[in-house]
Amino acid sequence: MIHITLPDGSVKTFEAGVTPMDVAKSISEGLARNVISAKFNGTIVETVTSLTTDGSLVLFTWNDDEGKTAFWHSSAHVLAQAIEELYPGSKLTIGPAIENGFYYDVDFGAHSISEKDFKDIENKMLEIARGKHDFKMRSATKVAALKLYKDNEFKTELIENLEDGTITFCDHSTFTDLCRGGHIPNTGIIKAVKILSVAGAYWRGDENKPQLTRVYGISFPKQKDLTEYLELLEEAKKRDHRKLGKELELFTFSQKVGQGLPLWLPKGAALRERLENFLKAAQKKAGYEMVVTPHIGQKELYVTSGHYAKYGEDSFQPIKTPKEDEEFLLKPMNCPHHCEIYKSSQWSYKDLPKRFAEFGTVYRYEQSGELHGLTRVRGFTQDDAHLFCTPEQLDKEFKDVIDLVLYVFGSLGFENFTAQVSVRDPENPEKYIGDVSNWEKAEQAIINAATDKGLDFVIETGEAAFYGPKLDFMVKDALGRRWQLGTIQVDYNLPERFELTYKGSDNELHRPIMIHRAPFGSMERFVALLLEHTGGNFPLWLMPTQAIILSISEKYEKYSQKVLNLLENDEIRALVDHRNQTIGKKIREAEMQKHPYMIIIGEQEEQEEKITVRQHGGADLGMISVEAFSKLIKEEINKTLKTFK
Repeated sequence: MIHITLPDGSVKTFEAGVTPMDVAKSISEGLARNVISAKFNGTIVETVTSLTTDGSLVLFTWNDDEGKTAFWHSSAHVLAQAIEELYPGSKLTIGPAIENGFYYDVDFGAHSISEKDFKDIENKMLEIARGKHDFKMRSATKVAALKLYKDNEFKTELIENLEDGTITFCDHSTFTDLCRGGHIPNTGIIKAVKILSVAGAYWRGDENKPQLTRVYGISFPKQKDLTEYLELLEEAKKRDHRKLGKELELFTFSQKVGQGLPLWLPKGAALRERLENFLKAAQKKAGYEMVVTPHIGQKELYVTSGHYAKYGEDSFQPIKTPKEDEEFLLKPMNCPHHCEIYKSSQWSYKDLPKRFAEFGTVYRYEQSGELHGLTRVRGFTQDDAHLFCTPEQLDKEFKDVIDLVLYVFGSLGFENFTAQVSVRDPENPEKYIGDVSNWEKAEQAIINAATDKGLDFVIETGEAAFYGPKLDFMVKDALGRRWQLGTIQVDYNLPERFELTYKGSDNELHRPIMIHRAPFGSMERFVALLLEHTGGNFPLWLMPTQAIILSISEKYEKYSQKVLNLLENDEIRALVDHRNQTIGKKIREAEMQKHPYMIIIGEQEEQEEKITVRQHGGADLGMISVEAFSKLIKEEINKTLKTFK
């Protein structure tokens, strides 16, 4: 007999060889109908895997992230079978599940594929799915695996890097594929599929290797789910930050300047400035000091910090000077510079914590195929800060940073978020720098702080930065998409590498602990997320123009200017549309520009010294005084933009 521990802590006893599906049936038939994947002792298994030892079992349905991963991973196999049948001679490579759906990288050889082929692939996938073929795992020797793929150099390369005895295949219908496992019970659970797009992709992400065709798809257990998803995609297109950024005249790109290097237009620069001033005001209250560091640094600086080893090969190459053996790098991170600022003075424990903040621009050479609007760029500005504190101060400082992040989220309308504690992978110690005991202390400090603050968090192994664990905030936007936004990291290692010290109460030198912190993350990515979350309808306090004054004719320009002056005196951002256009056209264009309020000025408004106010979206607020309108604006701003304490 074996003992199976369930997530609620209960323990059930079964004969050895019981499967996760058997366990589900023992709980309820309803659960058994919905279970599509499982995890046993931390490892994803099939629902028909025989369990022969005591252990902890988690059962997953479509409603769980792990369930969706198994569903989409299995769908990738069905996609591969469909491609193999429709395009004979194609060479399959890899096909994982991704956050929304799956893809498969294929060498189509003499075949070509475009959007007109999507329907044929979808129909073939559904035909295969209706066969209700079981997914079955089996082991294979390395010799047998290499023989099976003797004509596929991509699979051969994968197999050659595997150890004999660790190679497994998944079979369904007439199809087999090299696979580690993690499938739904059978293809019949897949009821709806959609091929979303095709793109070029280099084999194993290396631009020196063959280019393949990446076929993206998504699948669902119900047609209704697919319909709802496609509606969300259409809404996402309308909210695409690249489209809105152009319409709202916020930013642009230039091939002559270079790929992935955004140019901020006047309205976008003003938006950034408001975001910076918003955070600077909160930081000032929290005791931060602003610093400024250069865009480059000597190569040795980043060798010391470890950033050169981490980013050197994939970043901009060293800048050589006329002086022999002198090399500089475009800075990939701000933290080494801040370490040197700390090191420029001698500190006592009475001086700590020191909190240095900077809106510092950094540079990473992203592959051209990875660039995407503002969300993936080669030069970006981080709202960076680094806190240097004693061990006794760490807990309070970390919690205070959490409060700052939550203040930012609240002021910008991000209410749906979870937290992720990212720790090191003990199986891959070569990925990290520093002493294991320091890592353990740092990880525990983050877990304790997140617990004490009542955050809803999960622990993700292997997601830590190379120099320390971190607390990441995962935000859901208006379309239900998850974004990583805001990060806080505890670092014992850079103070060690830079030999940072402070004099303790015992008159001895000690190492400070370093906290890395960026509530926005990067200004570029944050603005992109904000655009897509709000659809360009930013919180009123952030809008470039809070009100636009529309005069019915030139006769009322003088009064329009008077209204503008009164609003500006109340620090309300407004402008006048003086164009000789119909009031209807002016209103339509103001709606497209997403101005929150439109002020209509005509004969009656001038005579009564009032204004007619129309809200973005069509709501008519009627005729009111300028003073009443100013009060309305300020009250709306105060609802969202609260003072940071």
